[in-house]
Amino acid sequence: MAPPLIQLTGIGITFGGTALLEKADLSVEAGERVCLVGRNGSGKSTLLKIAAGLIEADSGTRFVQPGATIRYLPQEPDFSQFATIEEAVLAGLGPGDDPYPAQTLMEALGLDGSKPPVPLSGGETRRVALAQTLAPDPDILMLDEPTNHLDLPSIEWLEAELKSRKGAVVLISHDRRFLSNLTRATVWLDRGETQRLNEGFASFEAWRDKILAEEEEAQHKLGRKIADEEHWLRYGVTARRKRNVRRLEGLRALRREKRDYRGAQGKAEIEAAEAEKSGTLVIEAKGLNKAYGERVLVKDFSIRVHRGDRIGLVGANGAGKTTLVNLLIGKTEADSGSLRLGARIELASLEQNRDSLDPNSSVADILTGGGSDQVMVGGKPRHVVGYMKDFLFRPEQARTPLRVLSGGERARLMLARALALPSNLLVLDEPTNDLDLETMDVLQDLLADYSGTVILISHDRDFVDRVVDRVIVPGENGRWVTHAGGYSDLPPDALPSTPHREAETRGKATPSAPEAPKPAAKRKLSFQEKHQLETLPGAMEKIRGVIVKLEAKLADPALYTRDPKTFADATALLAKAQTELAGLEDRWLELEILREELGA
Repeated sequence: MAPPLIQLTGIGITFGGTALLEKADLSVEAGERVCLVGRNGSGKSTLLKIAAGLIEADSGTRFVQPGATIRYLPQEPDFSQFATIEEAVLAGLGPGDDPYPAQTLMEALGLDGSKPPVPLSGGETRRVALAQTLAPDPDILMLDEPTNHLDLPSIEWLEAELKSRKGAVVLISHDRRFLSNLTRATVWLDRGETQRLNEGFASFEAWRDKILAEEEEAQHKLGRKIADEEHWLRYGVTARRKRNVRRLEGLRALRREKRDYRGAQGKAEIEAAEAEKSGTLVIEAKGLNKAYGERVLVKDFSIRVHRGDRIGLVGANGAGKTTLVNLLIGKTEADSGSLRLGARIELASLEQNRDSLDPNSSVADILTGGGSDQVMVGGKPRHVVGYMKDFLFRPEQARTPLRVLSGGERARLMLARALALPSNLLVLDEPTNDLDLETMDVLQDLLADYSGTVILISHDRDFVDRVVDRVIVPGENGRWVTHAGGYSDLPPDALPSTPHREAETRGKATPSAPEAPKPAAKRKLSFQEKHQLETLPGAMEKIRGVIVKLEAKLADPALYTRDPKTFADATALLAKAQTELAGLEDRWLELEILREELGA
C-alpha cells in the first residue's frame, strides 16, 4: 500500500482555555475523496488549515509526502491585494505551471479577468477563489464550503469538474447532495476527536446514529456499575480491607470516567411562533411584469398560493428569484399585473443578506432590540438566554459581538430572530447557508409541522427535495415556470442554459474516462408528502370522533324544539367536519396511490 499524501496524528489545539481539538487524525491517500463533517464550531476548518500548513497545532504530528502539492480554498477569500481577477487567479499557479488551465477555468466560471476582484458579490468571489485553487491541478485539494454562495448551475459544474480530476479532494460542506455525489470516505469530527468511515457521506448519518446510540448505552451501563460498586462498599463485608481499598480506587476511576465524558451536543430546539391561521387563499398573482431598464426579470407571471403550500424557487444567481418573491409578498411593486393577498397574513422573512446588522452588536441585543433581557417570541416574553439555548448558543455568548461568531452561528442567530415573530407566511431566502446538517434536519422538521405557508429560495437540492411540493424555475426572457414536486422531479430541460453550463463543455478538463449518461431522476415522495402520509390518519380519526359526538347530539329528537340555536350550530359544525374529513380522505387516498405507484 502506498503511503498517504498527508497524515495528521493526535492533533490538539486550544483557543481561549478550551480544547477545540484533542486527538484528531486525518489521512488522505492519492486520488481519495474525503469529506470532513461535524457540528458548527467543532473545529473542521481549523483541522483543514492545520492539514494545509496554514496554522500549527499545539500537539500531534503532520506528515506530507515530499513534493506533494496542496491547494486550500478558504471560506472567506480575500483578493483586495490584486488589481484584476486574472491576476488573482494566476497567483494560484506555482513556478512552471501552465497558465492555460487558469484561462479556461475563468471562461467556464463566467469570469471577466479584466475586472477588479473587489467589490464582487459572494457568488463571484467564490468563483474567483475556485479558479485560483483549481488552476494548478494540485495533488490534494482542500475545499472549505466550496458551494457557499454558488447557484445551482455552478454547483453542478463544480461537481463535474471535481469528478474529472485525478487528485485527492478533502471537502467541508453542508450540502448533502454534493457530498453524497463526490465522496468515498467520511471523517467525523466530534468533541475534539475524529472517527473515520471508509464509505461516502451517503452512509454517514446511519453510522453516526449507531455510534451515538452505543455511547448512550455504554454510559447507562457505567452509571449502573457505579451504583453497584457504591452499594457494595456501603453494605459489603468490611473485613477484607485491602480488597476494599482497591475497589474504592476502582470506583473513583469509574466516577472520573463518568465526570469526564463529553456527551454529544444536543439538537437545536427550533420552533416558529405561529400567528392566527390565514385565509385559504394566501397569494393570487395575475400577469405580473417587472423590468429594470431593458432587463426583464419577470414577465406575465401568474400563480395561486393556498394556505399550507410549500413553494421553492431555484435557478442561477441573478435570474430574479428574490425579485419575484418580493413581488409576490407586495414588498416590490410590479410594473403591471395584479396581486391579491389573502386575509390575516402575518409575514416573517429571513433575508439572504445577513451583513446589514451592526457587527459590534451583541447576540442578546440583536434578539431583543437592545436594552432588555427579554425577547418577544410569538408575542410572549422569554428570557433571552433561554431562547438562545434553543438555538445552541451558550449563556456566556449573550454579550458576544456578532463579528466574532462563526458563519454557522450567524445563520442560527438570524433564524432565531426571524422565527420569533408570529407568522403564518414564512419567506426564507437561502436559510441553509452555513447551517450544520443537524440544525438543517431540525429546520426541515419545523417546516413540515408549520401550519402556515412557506416560500423558499435555496440552492441546496436535497433541502428543496425534502421541504417543497412545488418548484418555480426561470425560463427564457423573464418567464417563470411552475413544476410539481421537488428539485429531483424537474424535467432535464427545466433549467435554461446559463453561461456556466454553456461553457462547461468548452472549459472543463477532459475526464480520464467518459461517464455513462445518468438516468432521468425518478419521481419520489417529497418530505412534505411523506409527513402528510404519516399524520393524515391521526387527523382523520380526530375529526371522526368530532362527527360521532355531533351526530349523537343531533340524534336527540327534542333538541330542535328545546334549543334551536344549539341545533343549528351543531348542524353547521357537522357539515363542516364532514367536508373537512372528505378532503383529508381524498388527499390521503391520492398520496397512498402515489406511494404504491412509486413503490411499484
